Amino acid sequence: MKRTNVDASNLELEDKVVTIKRVTKVVKGGRNMRFTALVVVGDKKGHVGAGLGKATEIPEAIRKGKEAAIKALIELPLDENSSVPHDFIGKFGSATVLMKRSPEGTGIIAGGPVRNVLELAGFKNIRTKSLGSNNKQNVVLATINGLSQLKTPEQVAAARGISVEQLMD
Repeated sequence: MKRTNVDASNLELEDKVVTIKRVTKVVKGGRNMRFTALVVVGDKKGHVGAGLGKATEIPEAIRKGKEAAIKALIELPLDENSSVPHDFIGKFGSATVLMKRSPEGTGIIAGGPVRNVLELAGFKNIRTKSLGSNNKQNVVLATINGLSQLKTPEQVAAARGISVEQLMD
């Protein structure tokens, strides 16, 4: 998971546990049971991150996952109707998530793991389709990977060396 320089100290972050799994390691004396928690955090204003915590107790795994998610926060551009500036595809492993712009009043059309990320990011109108793997961890990371590649029209115009008006024509 990518680390960024978003200052999380002044953000009011909410967290959501996407999944908790019991994992087992077979050792000489028997089996070691542990828990992994996939946690997504966001402020519903354009900041979101995901983290994985692993511990022998569930609350401790959730706490570690939340800390990892805060360290991996990314900042996102929201357009005027709380949608994405452009359509895009996020990939991680064999999970692919397609996200499309939507007009006002559409709502969040997304499956479970993707919905958690988008709600905490602050999107209100977006359509998504999860393709390939339905592994929750990979789907969440594919969503965040795609969101991190979003560009505003201003950024695209600056990269091409033209004005925003020329870009929109």
